[in-house]
Amino acid sequence: MTSSLIRDTTSDERALPILVAIVGAGVMGRGIARVLAQGGVDVLLHDAREGVAAQAAVDMHHELQAAVSMGRLSGAAAGDAMSRVQVATALSDLRHATVVIEAIVEELAAKQALFGALEEIVNETCVLATNTSSLSVTAIAAACTTPQRIIGLHFFNPVPAMRLVEVIDGLRTHASVGVAMLALAQRVGHTAVRVRDTPGFLVNHAGRGYGTEALRIVGESVAEPHAVDTILRAQAGFRLGPFDLFDLVGLDVSVPVMESVYRQFWDEPRFRPSPILVQRRAAGLLGAKSGEGFYRHENGRRIPMPVTAPPRVEAGVVWVSSAEPVLADAARTLLRSLGARIETGAAPSVGATCIVTPVGEDVTTCAVREQLDATRSVALDMLFSNAAHSTLMLSPLTTAKVRAQMESLLSTNGHGVSTIADSAGLVAQRVVAMIVNIACDIAQQRIAATPDIDLAVTLGLGYPHGPLAWGDLLGPRIVERVLLNMHALSGDPRYRVSPWLRRRAALRVSLRA
Repeated sequence: MTSSLIRDTTSDERALPILVAIVGAGVMGRGIARVLAQGGVDVLLHDAREGVAAQAAVDMHHELQAAVSMGRLSGAAAGDAMSRVQVATALSDLRHATVVIEAIVEELAAKQALFGALEEIVNETCVLATNTSSLSVTAIAAACTTPQRIIGLHFFNPVPAMRLVEVIDGLRTHASVGVAMLALAQRVGHTAVRVRDTPGFLVNHAGRGYGTEALRIVGESVAEPHAVDTILRAQAGFRLGPFDLFDLVGLDVSVPVMESVYRQFWDEPRFRPSPILVQRRAAGLLGAKSGEGFYRHENGRRIPMPVTAPPRVEAGVVWVSSAEPVLADAARTLLRSLGARIETGAAPSVGATCIVTPVGEDVTTCAVREQLDATRSVALDMLFSNAAHSTLMLSPLTTAKVRAQMESLLSTNGHGVSTIADSAGLVAQRVVAMIVNIACDIAQQRIAATPDIDLAVTLGLGYPHGPLAWGDLLGPRIVERVLLNMHALSGDPRYRVSPWLRRRAALRVSLRA
């Protein structure tokens, strides 16, 4: 089978006669229709619910006019886009469509039934695309007589703002169909990535490490949710912390997705959900939509957490372990900038605060190995160090006096500090290592090309770096050490190192190679 969309690459693609039908005129369907129409594609909008498609067209007109009022779109462009949108009252009206994109309820049987009905209406070259975010494209196609033309075309909400689409090949999808859908997405200004059909596809799959590891940190009482969010925003550079994100999306949405991906991968430990979310969902603490989640919300806005500055106390003398020479030097530079008095001997004097800079280890392990007094030992995460914020980690025996001294020192001149309990990998190291490791497994499984992994994650999830590029910035051997040390302490298989990462760490080459 070949698609009618395939043309010689020298032709003017914008002149191609394409008619795209959208079935399902909810938020996603309307967004897809708008993007296509603004990209110069004729659109038929249909919904089985009476009046819904017509109302969606009206809403789309209002959205375009608002964009004109804000200077984001010219009046002529808005008029041209609306002239390309027609409402189809019956499914049979879609018979001349070149492509049909379904955006209906996320139920396998419903999508299979719709595609079965469409196969009786459209011509044999028409591409049938599903906007599913979690169902198997292969499973949807299995009920069709021509599975070769079934493909995933996963847009992200809100479609006009999220300029990414995953083009997902089912097991029996013809290669030409994927090529055609890449061209269609690019024609309307979206960035398209080619993905093999797998649970979570690419973006939702790659995003599993962020929330699940943050939940594990909270579940181990290493840190409170707001502290985890603060560390990951202030030190790792994420736009939203994981608990910010849970509140934004809502646990009624997040929990089923998390459970679905976990079960579809046959209970893969890396994707293991947490009972924390299930309990909070049962309590109605869904997030912004219920007014309360991990944070309180009023009128659509999060109520800021109260911040109390640590009391000012005399910091005393500090000593920094040289077990990690580069990180130790960075710690000394930071501490000097905050006015610390630093000892330079090979061992700490009696009474000096002992500072370690671990890579994937906890304070306890470092203190025992270096024969340090655990009551005055703490750690700083210098792998994710910056001039604005620090993570201070305590041993189980660190005294209240040492804690107060270090919090006072680290909050000098507005420098931020988050204090956490002992944990292999602290917070940022744990979360970022998991993100990198999962992306390495995605590369290992050839779910997507390595450039597309980084591209899709930065566009779809808004991470400060693509996960493979981030692994290269930290160094594959460093990421491997973080995972190995976490695995050694916990024994949890979720921290086993991806073969992709292990080989590239051994060869000292890029994770993108």
